Amino acid sequence: MAASELYTKYARVWIPDPEEVWKSAELLKDYKPGDKVLQLRLEEGKELEYCLDAKTKELPPLRNPDILVGENDLTALSYLHEPAVLHNLKVRFIDSKLIYTYCGIVLVAINPYEQLPIYGEDIINAYSGQNMGDMDPHIFAVAEEAYKQMARDERNQSIIVSGESGAGKTVSAKYAMRYFATVSGSASEANVEEKVLASNPIMESIGNAKTTRNDNSSRFGKYIEIGFDKRYRIIGANMRTYLLEKSRVVFQAEEERNYHIFYQLCASAALPEFKTLRLGNANYFHYTKQGGSPVIDGVDDAKEMVNTRQACTLLGISDSYQMGIFRILAGILHLGNVEFASRDSDSCTVPPKHEPLTIFCDLMGVEYEEMAHWLCHRKLATATETYIKPISKLHAINARDALAKHIYANLFNWIVDHVNKALHATVKQHSFIGVLDIYGFETFEINSFEQFCINYANEKLQQQFNMHVFKLEQEEYMKEQIPWTLIDFYDNQPCINLIEAKMGVLDLLDEECKMPKGSDDSWAQKLYNTHLNKCALFEKPRMSNKAFIIKHFADKVEYQCEGFLEKNKDTVYEEQIKVLKSSKKFKLLLELFQDEEKVLSPTSATPSGRVPLTRMPVKPAKARPGQASKEHKKTVGHQFRNSLHLLMETLNATTPHYVRCIKPNDFKFPFTFDEKRAVQQLRACGVLETIRISAAGFPSRWTYQEFFSRYRVLMKQKDVLGDRKQTCKNVLEKLIQDKDKYQFGKTKIFFRAGQVAYLEKIRADKLRAACIRIQKTIRGWLMRKKYMRMRKAAITIQRHVRGYQARCYATFLRRTRAAITIQKFQRMYVVRKRYQGMRDATIALQALLRGYMVRNKYQMMLREHKCVVLQKHVRGWLARRRYGRTLRAIVYLQCCYRRMMAKRELKKLKIEARSVERYKKLHIGLENKIMQLQRKIDEQNKEYKSLLEKMTSLELTYSTETEKLRSDVERLRMSEEEARNATNRVLSLQEEIAKLRKELHHTQAEKKSIEEWADKYKHETEQLVSELKEQNSLLKTEKEELNRRIHDQAREITESMEKKLVEETKQLELDLNDERLRYQNLLNEFSRLEERYDDLKDEMNLMVSIPKPGHKRTDSTHSSNESEYTFSSEITEAEDLPLRMEQEPSEKKAALDMSLFLKLQKRVSELEQEKQSLQDELDRKEEQALRAKAKEEERPPIRGAELEYESLKRQELESENKKLKNELNELQKALTETRAPEVTAPGAPAYRVLLDQLTSVSEELEVRKEEVLILRSQLVSQKEAIQPKHTMTDATILLEDVQKMKDKGEIAQAYIGLKETNRQSPQDYHMLNEDGELWLAYEGLKQANRLLESQLQSQKKSHENELESLRGEIQSLKEENNRQQQLLAQNLQLPPEARIEASLQHEITRLTNENLDLMEQLEKQDKTVRKLKKQLKVFAKKIGELEVGQMENISPGQIIDEPIRPVNIPRKEKDFQGMLEYKKEDEQKLVKNLILELKPRGVAVNLIPGLPAYILFMCVRHADYLNDDQKVRSLLTSTINGIKKVLKKRGDDFETVSFWLSNTCRFLHCLKQYSGEEGFMKHNTPRQNEHCLTNFDLAEYRQVLSDLAIQIYQQLVRVLENILQPMIVSGMLEHETIQGVSGVKPTGLRKRTSSIADEGTYTLDSIIRQLNSFHSVMCQHGMDPELIKQVVKQMFYIIGAVTLNNLLLRKDMCSWSKGMQIRYNVSQLEEWLRDKNLMNSGAKETLEPLIQAAQLLQVKKKTDEDAEAICSMCNALTTAQIVKVLNLYTPVNEFEERVLVSFIRTIQVRLRDRKDSPQLLMDAKHIFPVTFPFNPSSLALETIQIPASLGLGFISRV
Repeated sequence: MAASELYTKYARVWIPDPEEVWKSAELLKDYKPGDKVLQLRLEEGKELEYCLDAKTKELPPLRNPDILVGENDLTALSYLHEPAVLHNLKVRFIDSKLIYTYCGIVLVAINPYEQLPIYGEDIINAYSGQNMGDMDPHIFAVAEEAYKQMARDERNQSIIVSGESGAGKTVSAKYAMRYFATVSGSASEANVEEKVLASNPIMESIGNAKTTRNDNSSRFGKYIEIGFDKRYRIIGANMRTYLLEKSRVVFQAEEERNYHIFYQLCASAALPEFKTLRLGNANYFHYTKQGGSPVIDGVDDAKEMVNTRQACTLLGISDSYQMGIFRILAGILHLGNVEFASRDSDSCTVPPKHEPLTIFCDLMGVEYEEMAHWLCHRKLATATETYIKPISKLHAINARDALAKHIYANLFNWIVDHVNKALHATVKQHSFIGVLDIYGFETFEINSFEQFCINYANEKLQQQFNMHVFKLEQEEYMKEQIPWTLIDFYDNQPCINLIEAKMGVLDLLDEECKMPKGSDDSWAQKLYNTHLNKCALFEKPRMSNKAFIIKHFADKVEYQCEGFLEKNKDTVYEEQIKVLKSSKKFKLLLELFQDEEKVLSPTSATPSGRVPLTRMPVKPAKARPGQASKEHKKTVGHQFRNSLHLLMETLNATTPHYVRCIKPNDFKFPFTFDEKRAVQQLRACGVLETIRISAAGFPSRWTYQEFFSRYRVLMKQKDVLGDRKQTCKNVLEKLIQDKDKYQFGKTKIFFRAGQVAYLEKIRADKLRAACIRIQKTIRGWLMRKKYMRMRKAAITIQRHVRGYQARCYATFLRRTRAAITIQKFQRMYVVRKRYQGMRDATIALQALLRGYMVRNKYQMMLREHKCVVLQKHVRGWLARRRYGRTLRAIVYLQCCYRRMMAKRELKKLKIEARSVERYKKLHIGLENKIMQLQRKIDEQNKEYKSLLEKMTSLELTYSTETEKLRSDVERLRMSEEEARNATNRVLSLQEEIAKLRKELHHTQAEKKSIEEWADKYKHETEQLVSELKEQNSLLKTEKEELNRRIHDQAREITESMEKKLVEETKQLELDLNDERLRYQNLLNEFSRLEERYDDLKDEMNLMVSIPKPGHKRTDSTHSSNESEYTFSSEITEAEDLPLRMEQEPSEKKAALDMSLFLKLQKRVSELEQEKQSLQDELDRKEEQALRAKAKEEERPPIRGAELEYESLKRQELESENKKLKNELNELQKALTETRAPEVTAPGAPAYRVLLDQLTSVSEELEVRKEEVLILRSQLVSQKEAIQPKHTMTDATILLEDVQKMKDKGEIAQAYIGLKETNRQSPQDYHMLNEDGELWLAYEGLKQANRLLESQLQSQKKSHENELESLRGEIQSLKEENNRQQQLLAQNLQLPPEARIEASLQHEITRLTNENLDLMEQLEKQDKTVRKLKKQLKVFAKKIGELEVGQMENISPGQIIDEPIRPVNIPRKEKDFQGMLEYKKEDEQKLVKNLILELKPRGVAVNLIPGLPAYILFMCVRHADYLNDDQKVRSLLTSTINGIKKVLKKRGDDFETVSFWLSNTCRFLHCLKQYSGEEGFMKHNTPRQNEHCLTNFDLAEYRQVLSDLAIQIYQQLVRVLENILQPMIVSGMLEHETIQGVSGVKPTGLRKRTSSIADEGTYTLDSIIRQLNSFHSVMCQHGMDPELIKQVVKQMFYIIGAVTLNNLLLRKDMCSWSKGMQIRYNVSQLEEWLRDKNLMNSGAKETLEPLIQAAQLLQVKKKTDEDAEAICSMCNALTTAQIVKVLNLYTPVNEFEERVLVSFIRTIQVRLRDRKDSPQLLMDAKHIFPVTFPFNPSSLALETIQIPASLGLGFISRV
């Protein structure tokens, strides 16, 4: 088909656009050949005419169908061109938030500029082991592909990461290395992967800096080789660096920074160790303040400094070397602050005692004067003489900067070398994977030597990339046997020749550098003369003579010649270097420049460019004398070319993998896509070249089965043949006429570009036509059905309407008649009511009028009365006023007259006084009067004094009285005020009374009218009351309704409380499960560490296995089958460790903990001494026992009888105490179970236990009575046969027996019993019988009862003490558990290397302490056992001797007349059936035949389930019966170790693990069932209860077996996970269980796993068959049903988690049809659960997230209602998972629609309050906590037969 035929109406094309680069448009009419214009409509609706190029007639590129947009692989697109690539990347990046996309063999990574949760360990585990095309694109997929190819092809690999600054190269390389470190692990304990990752902080601090484009820009390129051993584990690494940008040390552009390490130093200047560096703020130093941006947002330089120092420590750089590095860096900063003063134009000086230079010299350890001199001078050497020449200030500054750059470059090189030494592999490297993090193509406004070198390197890499792509294409064609036609691709060899060939740019540059007067201008002229107009790739700018242009593969770049020569020469004054070398105090500084002399390094620096630093992997040839100086003078360009050639050789020797990093915008905005910038980088990084190469051939490739599945709709039934290949050929020949458009390969069909789109168009048209036909038929059927329904409905409606009309007419007539009657009565009522109203109104008006007139008359009379009163008062006031005025006038007249008369009398007296006679008369007798007056004066003075005294006293009294009076006056005033107020109040009250009287009269008048109104309203009130009664009744009903509601609410509250209680119970169960899970995880970690410990122990044994001459003594009690995990009390490994330490080499001793072994040695020596002392004491005891035996032989027989009685009584009491103790424990347990008041009620557990106890005690009492009668009769007969003098025993012997008594009560009871025994009371015998036998029995019974009571009390006390000790032990165990958890949390925070070492150290220490404690307990027990055995032997011998003596002392007559019964108290015979007896030496044979060499398949098929467990338990029963604790302990220990050993050997076999899990659980259940505990015995038969253990409590071993069962269960889960893992994705996701539902889409170069079943693929039936196999095996092995349910639940969880995780990481699986397939597969699994009766196992619930994900793929995803439904439906999925599925949703057909971004945002808004985990993937490694519910066996032990096939003939049934 011609390409022009695709340009039909509605076809979409891409047209160029200056803003968006490419715009989408739609054809408005068909294109016909010859048309010059295309009629187009843009997406925004604008129409335009697109003019075609008149010369080329090239049509605009076609747009891919929407179904192909967003593909994982760009090569899967039908149309491969620039706009399609750009649009696909944009859609994935903006809409789906996917940053990775495949483009053939290239991974395109777009920097999102924000942290994404796609790099966790769960994602690493998901990609591990997967094929590259099976999962969504990811850097982990590339790393996995490289790792897999390295292991498969035995070939080294390389990952080449390139891109612009800020595109994310360093982060991508870092994640690739993290993947290798996580997946592979290290081969040694050195944890090399941690060191590889730790090198990143160091290299970033010294090689990264902030630029305008990137806050953490790598200013150098690096190639890291990660080495692997033969098992493909990391063993080491090696790093090469390229082009360090030295100029940044001395200069930074605006908004940029120097290298991070300088700012980290300044931020840490306050640390004590940095005080000597004399640092300060970054703004203080010239080298760090030029950019004006010393701080990066969100970065704490002080914390980064801590990380850098930690990384240095981890990589083996000691603290002294670290401080040396920091001294050099601080010296560079201080050197930058050195200033120069000009003396003239050609010379300068450093100011005297210049502080920065002084600090620099102090730090470097050099002389101040020398450095100051050579900073301002240089040495010129000629053939005959040497001159010292001063330099100008500018040259001095340049020389200072050159020195700083040179020091930093050497320091950088030194650090890289030391990092490589730390990462160097200690063993031979088998293969490696290289990660190349290198700069991309660069072009700026001003391009210099740095950009020239960078672009030269990219030209070489692009050439290698093109050749690799071409090679892969050729291999694919040859593999499929497709005719190979040479594809024309861009070969940039001419450009490379222009740069590096003879007379090339670099060659001419080196030549010019050798010229004495060479300059940039002369070099430029040489370039013009040599290449201009001769090489098409070389051009000269029009407006410049100092620049040149090179046409690179990506773009034209104009280079400025200025500075090329200087940067290529890399000039550093030798005298300054010599001054630094003269430092004698600074070792590190000397190392820097010694390395420079010794190594022919191709890494010398450019003065203002990036330093090409390289570590050569090959050894250089031996240099001749004088060669070093010449080699040292090689130019930077020459060195860079050599290192680049070396890199290319390395890459060509490996299989490359390409990662192209794209920078989406220049502003670091998250998820913002700038089309212009993206296209520039796509062109520069070779992605479009890959597309072009692919498009030139056959880019679309389908397998025959995929093609058949996709385009089956285009075939007729007759076209489908049995041979899929021939069917596809026949169909293609009909569909595509041009045979050049496709080719048939061996397994694939190859299509030209655009052919898949054409086939998709035909398929879509066919499906559309089929849909239209289906729609037509269904719509016709629906319309006919609708018409018939409407006709039937119309007839029904007519019938009902007509009937309704008739009924309405009849109703109308009735209503008319009723209306007339109502009108009659209504009108009458209205007229009567009108009349009544008028009458009532008239009467009311009359009443009102008459009242008004009366009130007016009353008011007039009242006014007249008030006027009379006013007149009366006014007239009185006028009269009183007139009388007062008259009275005052009369008084005034009297006064005037009297004054006149007095004046007259005065005048007369004055005249008389002036006369002499009058004067004489007056003075007669004056003297006498004076004398009298003198006396009177004296008297008056006396009186005055007395009066004065009285007056003072009176004043005092007056003052007091005055105060009283004043207070009285105040009180009176207050009372006066109150009286006045009261008077006013009285007046006002009187006025009010008057008013009230008036109002009373008025009220009385109105009362009558009110009474009249009252009568009127009485009737209305009655009506109102009736209404209120009705309302009251309504309120009562409402009240009842409210009461009912209250009751309902109370019931609802109760129900809610019950629900809440249930929820809290569930929460507690969840917490319990969490705790159980945590414990089992700790147990799993412990088992892993235990295995690691065993491996290390084996390795250590192998290392020390060289025997020394001589005999090595081993302890006889040592058991090789015991481990530190069991509860063995024997000394196992601790005794041998010191001996092993002596045999180990000295270098191995350093690696072990010597303090621990010294402690063990000391402890062993102490134990030896203690053992010797105990042996001596035992010998003394034996001697004493022999002496006592000799004395006892001399004693009379009666003492032997008493001893015999006492020993027998002690044995009986001990057995009785043991029984009482067990009964007491059961009683306390029953009482503690229920503490309710009804505990003692009949039928309660405590009541039943008490009843059982009473019955047993009564039975025991009867037995004791018989025993006492026998014993007393024997004693009486003995007393009669011996002499009285022998009744009392020797005091010393009695003292020994008394000392053996336990407490005072026992001694007292024994004394009383002995006294009563020896006492004779014949006077009382006749009261009972003739010989007093009953009396003796009665007294003996009393004594026995008292003795039992005292024993019970003592046992009670001992039990309480034991209970307290157990509580203390529980508390200590809790504390130990908390401490273990804290240690575990601390260890988890440590790095893995330190974590493992710490955990191992802690575990060894803990186990050692436990062993020491157990050894102490063992020694105590052995001591006790030996002592008791000795006593038992002595007592047994004495009893035998006494029996002989008794028989000799008894006469024959007594024997005949009165037969004497034996002394031994008779016991009840025990049934010993159900036990197996074996010899101690046969234990290893038992373990070997029953555990180690047993084949599960034969046992499961031929014998009863759990037979090994029953056999082992029966052996334990026999050892318990023998009371042999050593045998029990040894057997259990050997059993546990044997199970561990067989699981370690055959742990990958499901049948073996299942078999021993079943038997371990059965063994555990047997130990519980026959433990003798009431809780377990109630499930037994009486016969089974007789088989309970009697001597040992194995609760501790039950815990050990429970832990072992947990470990076996976890191993079983891992085994079935390994078996199911390869089946799950293929069977649940990829296989089409419902054929034809999901179509296959084009997949591109990265082929995913085929979804069509073939011989090698797994299907759902494979999974179900495997599940059936698992289930049948577990059932055959007799596994507990509850345990089977837990295993099935775990299997279904693994299936659901793995399926969901792959669904979340595979875009091609997120479609509607795939959701249907998943739901069908889940239904099949549910059907399997129903068939196996496992629906209640909880397995279905584990599939709920997968079910909801499948539903999410199928539901509508458009409206807000759909969003609400999704949020309520997907409660088992997290928000991240829901959003991920919606983002990945991909339509398979054109009829499906993509999910809009707005809809996804709506979902996010609705789910933002949901609190769930941010983790995307489910934890497929999660193991649910396992429980082992008690499952007793009904099998009788005595019926079990041991088959001969087991080889256990040495075991005998008992």
